[in-house]
Amino acid sequence: MRHRVFFAAAGLLAGAVAVGGVNLTSAYAASAAGLKACPFFSNVKPPNRPAGPSHNSRSQGPKISLAGRLPAPTGVVGTYSGGKVTITFKRVAGATAYRVWRNAQSVAWVSDWGQPSLVATDTAPCRHANYTVVALRSDASDKSTGQLSGAYRLEDSGKLAAYRIAAGTKFSYKITSYNDTGQTASGYNAGLGKCAVDARYVPLGTRFKVDGYGYCYAADIGLWIQGNIVDVWLPGSEADNWGVQQRTITVI
Repeated sequence: MRHRVFFAAAGLLAGAVAVGGVNLTSAYAASAAGLKACPFFSNVKPPNRPAGPSHNSRSQGPKISLAGRLPAPTGVVGTYSGGKVTITFKRVAGATAYRVWRNAQSVAWVSDWGQPSLVATDTAPCRHANYTVVALRSDASDKSTGQLSGAYRLEDSGKLAAYRIAAGTKFSYKITSYNDTGQTASGYNAGLGKCAVDARYVPLGTRFKVDGYGYCYAADIGLWIQGNIVDVWLPGSEADNWGVQQRTITVI
């Protein structure tokens, strides 16, 4: 069972520089190469759980459908300067608010009241952070959380760039299981095919297959899900019966 948990860089433009009336701080990024590596969101050290007997699950993870949800925001642009990352993006018709995550940790909530531009700020960025943006509706249904954007990684250049793990990439990961109900960290309801990851390495929204389990959609995180571990959702006692297994995951 897992436990759910709902430096300004040196550079030419460290301060606001105006040339011909243009503020170059907003036009150019400062280097983000000196930022500290992204830490795990908790100081809890998980116990060592060695892999046990290998067996497939009776229930198999399906391909998760995102139909009926608001589309992900587009036009995502981010710049590191003055010790923070400023992110702008285009509004989504029907959205009342937006959430921005850094490595699956919420860093900004932006209400949409018709302002000229949508801006989010991360005041504690870290090196090579993965940012995800999502549009929200005001109703209380599971589909009030829109489709997750692809990841945008903070490059050493100080700019955000679209990032995804190449399809076909394989990893040997330790696979654990959980059966918690309710919302995942992404805002989607937990269920078969929803999996927890360390979002520093496998960004939210990544789709992959787990040998012996089926398809996974990276939608959650957990205190014990650190490093090369994935937590798959299984119903009831199936979660306990899965145990801990060493399996190959394949990004799709």
